[in-house]
Amino acid sequence: MKTIEAVIERSLDGMYSVYCRREIFSGAGETIEQAKKDMLAQMDFYRETAKEEGFKYPAWLDDEYVIIYDIDAISLMNYYVSLGYFSLSGIEKMTGISQKQLWTYLNGTKPRKAQSDRIVSGIRKVCNDLNGIFA
Repeated sequence: MKTIEAVIERSLDGMYSVYCRREIFSGAGETIEQAKKDMLAQMDFYRETAKEEGFKYPAWLDDEYVIIYDIDAISLMNYYVSLGYFSLSGIEKMTGISQKQLWTYLNGTKPRKAQSDRIVSGIRKVCNDLNGIFA
């Protein structure tokens, strides 16, 4: 089974994009799910058009494949804050980073790698806790 690596990013206009690291496919949407769905639709469209027109296309498109998504800490945090699932207060508790500092990250200041790692680590810990409870 082919593994595809894709990156999710939030743009300055609030839209999300998804693009493959080593393939030609991408997608966009107002939410992460819409962007992922758009990329999958583009992949299907490409395969179907290539078949209809008799063009060569990657054989793995006819087989099973898995997509591994990567997202930066600020895009992830922004997404869940905008949905109301996370608050700055909650993220502060998860990460130990003050709400004021988190707010600056959500509004354009790029965090140092150590701070990004703390955000990801804090969110992962909550995810792991939930997986342990509901697994």
